[in-house]
Formats: sequence, C-alpha cells, structure tokens
Amino acid sequence: MDDHVTLDHGSGGGKTARLINELILPLIDQGKDGSENALCDGAVLDIPRGDEEGKLVFTTDSFVVDPLFFPGGDIGKLSVCGTVNDLAVMGARPLYLSLSFIIEEGLPLEDLRRIAGSVGETASRAGIRIVTGDTKVVERGRGDGIYINTSGIGVTALDLKPENIVPGDCVIVSGTVGDHGSAVMLSRNPELGIMSDGIGAQLLSDCAPVHREALSLAEGLGKDLRVMRDPTRGGLATTLNEFVEGRKDAGIEIIEKDIPISETVNGICDILGLDPLYCACEGRIVLVTAKEAAGKALEILKKCPGGQNAAIIGHVTEDLPGALIVRTPLGTGRIAAKLSGSQLPRIC
Repeated sequence: MDDHVTLDHGSGGGKTARLINELILPLIDQGKDGSENALCDGAVLDIPRGDEEGKLVFTTDSFVVDPLFFPGGDIGKLSVCGTVNDLAVMGARPLYLSLSFIIEEGLPLEDLRRIAGSVGETASRAGIRIVTGDTKVVERGRGDGIYINTSGIGVTALDLKPENIVPGDCVIVSGTVGDHGSAVMLSRNPELGIMSDGIGAQLLSDCAPVHREALSLAEGLGKDLRVMRDPTRGGLATTLNEFVEGRKDAGIEIIEKDIPISETVNGICDILGLDPLYCACEGRIVLVTAKEAAGKALEILKKCPGGQNAAIIGHVTEDLPGALIVRTPLGTGRIAAKLSGSQLPRIC
C-alpha cells in the first residue's frame, strides 16, 4: 500500500478495494449477523421482527460530489438516491433514512435551501422517511461547500449476493451506462465548451431511485434473481469484476455491442478520453439471473420508467474464472480489470 492516501483510493477501483480489505474490513463484525454481506451494498441483519417476514438491511454512505449541482441532479438528490439504491439492490424495501450535513462556512443559504429541497422531494418520491440526523458547520476552506452522510434501513426476504451466480446465468443492465459520470465531468469542466453545443446539452445524470425496479425484479423472479448492484464508483466494469473476484469456477463475458451506451456518452467519452464502462451510474441496476429468467427480467425492466434501454449484455462463463471478458465487435476478447486509477474523482 502507498505511504499516503491518494485520490485513487477513492475511485472505487483496485486501490479502493485494497484500502478496504487491508484497513477497514478487519474492523467489520465477523459474527453471524452480517459478515457474509460485509462487501455488499448493505448488511443483512438477523434481528427478530415479531411476526413480520424478512430481515433488516442496513447501509451507510457519504456524498462529496463536485460540483454540488449538475445536469439532472444535485448532492441532495444524489444522497437520497444513493442510499435508497444500495438498499434496493439488496432486495430491500427502503423504510428509514438518517441525514447528516457537514456544511462549510460561507455556503450560500440559497444553495442549502435548494439542496434540502432536493433531499425532501427525492425522499418523498422514494417513499423513505427521514427520521434522524445531524448538522455540523466547519471553518471556511475545510468543507468544500457541503458533505452529506446518510444511513438507510430497509427490509428484505431475499439473500442476494455474488456467491449465488453460476455458469450459464445471464447478465443484464437496466439502462444506458455512464450517464452520471459523464454529466458530472462536463459540469466540472465548462471551459471545454461541450455543454453549450449539441452533444453536451443533451446529457443528464441518470440519478434516480431504483427501488421500484428492484422490488419488481425481486417479486417477479424470486430465487432466479442471483444478485443486483448499482454500478456507481468504478462503473459497470468494476461492479462485474466484483461479482466474480476470487472465483475459481466462474467468470463473466459481456458483449460490447450489446451494452446500452448513448451516442452522447460515447461522444463525450471519446472527447475526454474516458471509458464509459468505468463511468459511474446513479440510477441503474446491473443484475445476474438464471438463464431461464432473463427474458422475464427484461420484460419487467422495460415496463419501468426509463427501462426502455434495458438489455442482456452477457453471461457467466467457466472461461477465465475470476475475470471479466469484453467481447469486441471484431469477435476478439479483452480482459477488463477493475478500475486501476481515478478516472472520475468526486462523482458521488
């Protein structure tokens, strides 16, 4: 490990994984009530709940996006969506949210009102109750405007985790990928002039709650739904690597031409030298299902708002276990590893 923390450690890629595995994971309670979910988007807790079915799911997240406002959202909307989505991809119905603001001295009150309004509106839309929180103010120059920390609680009856996947399963994504990372990057670099022309003016972040899609999939597929994840930091490629990392019996192969990427995102990534497979999403689900359930999963997603671009993009394979293979339009294959550096810092 490096001698000092760098931005690469926050990229969601390889350095993030090493930081977590070496310094943070040893702190996680390895008891019976959630150790198997230590690296998932939330912990499934074995807490007695009377006569109600299901287990509690608990998750936490912090949001430090730059800029605070971007096309399609802001840090307030992002903080609620990010937490709701982490619960949703664990198969949980979101119930309760905590909300903490760390505000920098000098932040315009109008900006704070706008952010708080987004928090309230998004929470109402997602049907999650804000039940507790905290506020701190730090000296000018120490807070970058505002940071937001959230924790969420939901309930699930499913056991969704990467260990469930087997060769032959199908890989599906719920919509176009890379929209959020690309939109934030454009907002951060207005001097590039892309926002004002045709290509950039069309792009909005995909920031949105995905609980309805996730719950519909869970209800419709049951045990044929193996795992779900929202591909945020590190994007689609890093998430799929996490599904098979360390496996000796399964890898994943995706078909490049089948991955839904908008022409706008492709164009922006070409201009900025980015790879859309590593650009963050904030309103998408990547999931693995049994082969026989893939058609039904696609049908469910296409009925959801924004799901018209849902697609089967690959399958779980016994070839190259533990790796993600991208099959190119030429028929060749390349290995896509976890994000190794910091393609887009401060995108969530």
